[in-house]
Amino acid sequence: MAGKTEMISAGQALPGTEQAIAITDDHVVFGRSLLPPWPENMAEAVFAMGCFWGVERLFWKQDGIYLTMVGYSGGYTTNPSYEQVCTGKTGHTEAVRVIFDPAIISYQQLLTLFWEQHDPTQGMRQGNDIGTQYRSAIFATSPAQKQQAKESLEAFQNSLTRSGLGQITTEIESLDRFYYAENYHQQYLARNPNGYCGLKGTGVSCPI
Repeated sequence: MAGKTEMISAGQALPGTEQAIAITDDHVVFGRSLLPPWPENMAEAVFAMGCFWGVERLFWKQDGIYLTMVGYSGGYTTNPSYEQVCTGKTGHTEAVRVIFDPAIISYQQLLTLFWEQHDPTQGMRQGNDIGTQYRSAIFATSPAQKQQAKESLEAFQNSLTRSGLGQITTEIESLDRFYYAENYHQQYLARNPNGYCGLKGTGVSCPI
């Protein structure tokens, strides 16, 4: 387990494959294809905050969301499988891509959900889920998103500190790649309503 909580380097990563996971199912909740292109008025955000099953459900329940999908980001292995990611040897974390209408829900509102609905101080884990694949991260899709994310981190850290809680370990990076997870992971909690959801916040409110 100790090895799974230590981030690997690119040179240590498992080799990738040329074949991406084939996405064949439409979104279980919205009935739309999970593949681009999206409508021109939509924006994209990518978050990692623990097991992606519960995270995806959190976002698809919000007004203004066009699509959600789960996958892997932040690592080195090309076209990773779930089994590979679970070894801790791809560098990826479980991530959720959110396609949203910024006229209805803003990126700032999505950031508020992100900070309040998980514990971003836990490092390479989220609750009982332990490993680099469960680390907290924001993958910005534009410089503006990256700046907003950094500002919101600072504001939320101040709130956590006032509440006697620890330092945020969330990574804020520009999105490099989002690799789709297998079909059975997509909208998992819509397919399996009584399935596992590990989301648990700190109880601290995000001030912005």
